[in-house]
Amino acid sequence: MGRLRYLTAGESHGELLVGILEGIPAGLSLIAERDIDPILRERQKGYGRGRRQQIEQDAARIVSGVRNGMTTGAPIALLIQNKDWDHWKERMPVGPSEVPIARVTIPRPGHADLAGALKYEHTKDLRNVLERASARETAMRVAIGAIASALLRAVEIESIGYVKSIAGITGAIPENPFEVRGLLANSQLRLFDAEAEGKIIAVIDRAKKAGDSVGGVVECIVRGVPPGIGSHVHWDRKLDGLLVQAVMSVQAVKAVEIGLGTEAAARMGSETHDPIIIEDGSLGRSANNAGGIEGGMSNGEPIVVRAAMKPISTLMRPLPSVDLSTGEPADAHIERSDVCAVPALAIILEQVVALTVASELLETFGGDTVPELQSRVGTRKRTLQLT
Repeated sequence: MGRLRYLTAGESHGELLVGILEGIPAGLSLIAERDIDPILRERQKGYGRGRRQQIEQDAARIVSGVRNGMTTGAPIALLIQNKDWDHWKERMPVGPSEVPIARVTIPRPGHADLAGALKYEHTKDLRNVLERASARETAMRVAIGAIASALLRAVEIESIGYVKSIAGITGAIPENPFEVRGLLANSQLRLFDAEAEGKIIAVIDRAKKAGDSVGGVVECIVRGVPPGIGSHVHWDRKLDGLLVQAVMSVQAVKAVEIGLGTEAAARMGSETHDPIIIEDGSLGRSANNAGGIEGGMSNGEPIVVRAAMKPISTLMRPLPSVDLSTGEPADAHIERSDVCAVPALAIILEQVVALTVASELLETFGGDTVPELQSRVGTRKRTLQLT
């Protein structure tokens, strides 16, 4: 469901990534260098990232759907060049190769390698699976999500994504993260807590030395969302269900929570549900344990989404595996990778959430142009006011 549809294509070491986004209304100011590229650069940052991030300088090229810096209502097509393609041309040719290409035949535990080999039972080269399964695909999803974020800002909805914990070490979260957003720009791990950051960096250093990897938890808050987007009437129209599906589809994410999440299961009902109050003449809540969603619909409070990322599955000190070409035990394949990519997930989470919220916003309010959407959303937001 939803008004926005998108597709991505491209391999990790292919020539480029391609994306098409359909459903953005006409009249949205959109400039790649201003609205997309800075977010792509944020995705590449973070202590513990691999050498690939030093090679790539991600930038999106808009090739359709925008004219004179404004969306036209037509599908928007994007390209992101893979600079590493220069080193992979002979191993990733589109046409038939004139020289033998080394095959990958030893799957990595935790990656798509073996499951993909079993699915495509005639494949003799795991690279046919791992290239598309790679988290490199999220670069295009971030670019597309950045357009959704621009649309949300046009109707006074803003979001923020940050790291909550890495390797079990939790950083303090300020009461209002939006007010201190600038702290994230000075953090190597997109954390608000400098003391926790120092401890985590030491853990990442130890993991790198040991040939290991670490995971963590990231969080996204979206504020200004009007009540009533999503629906209670069908399972596939529930906003929380759509968000969980979107976030869970991101590579290496193994759990998703809305609001309190699993913590709610350990509380009494009186400690869990958010009392309804009147504040400054408007309906509101004295808490936001529901994370801004009740019954599959936004309730006017900030939407809070959390994602848990497993450690990256490529290890420099590989786990035991089996060579599928011989049937003999072997150490798992090693592919250039990160020790820690949790800060990148914070950026990815924010943009994936923006895509879902923007899509359901358009589904609820419609509008072929941005001014139409702005008028309709403004009217709904005023429904919270009692005077």
